[in-house]
Amino acid sequence: MQKLKKKVFAAISISLLGFVVLPPDAPAADKVATDQYTLNAQLVSAARRGDESLARQTIERGAALNTRNRGGNTALMLFTEKGNRPMVELLIERGADVNLPNLDKVTPLMAAADAGRLDLVSLLLAHGAAVDPQDQVFKTAVIYAAAGGHLEVLEALRNAGADVTARDRRGLSLLMWAAGYGRDGMVRRLLELGLDPALKDDRGKTAADIAREQGHAAVATMLAAPAAAAQAP
Repeated sequence: MQKLKKKVFAAISISLLGFVVLPPDAPAADKVATDQYTLNAQLVSAARRGDESLARQTIERGAALNTRNRGGNTALMLFTEKGNRPMVELLIERGADVNLPNLDKVTPLMAAADAGRLDLVSLLLAHGAAVDPQDQVFKTAVIYAAAGGHLEVLEALRNAGADVTARDRRGLSLLMWAAGYGRDGMVRRLLELGLDPALKDDRGKTAADIAREQGHAAVATMLAAPAAAAQAP
């Protein structure tokens, strides 16, 4: 019984890794399909671990580039998150879908914007990445850039047509996200672009309120000045 349990556990472990064991007399077509499945699983597994060498091997052997893991992440998404430009370039060159999101509806462009990787943002945009898709909470790539205080990424996305007036599901604007993280340079730039500091989220809070709550007094003061000026007779 103990040996049987060990065998069952081993089979389950192999299955979870993306490998399937077929009997020796399985049809050739089934074996080919299984080999392809295993190859695809190896690609996303290698990308998750940041194993560039193995990932390149699986690509050369014909792995399906848009294979996704349980979180919906492709190799392109995973290598973008890791900031591995050579692998991102290779995957795009071989035809990986630059707009394929994960299960949270996060796209590679959003991941690059969140990381502040202007080089990857520019690369993805040059190969057709859409600027205004929303993730599951309605955040766009430019919202990720604002929250991270990534000014150059913000400008690249603006130049590509991103909507800087975008708001997420809770009504949080770029200005509110930047204020909440104390990104004073980003807040200053967004005010220059005309974003309204008097806007309120679904709780009735302004960007200044949010900055104050998060302990960013200087940012709250910066935001309060234009808001007060706008309300003056």
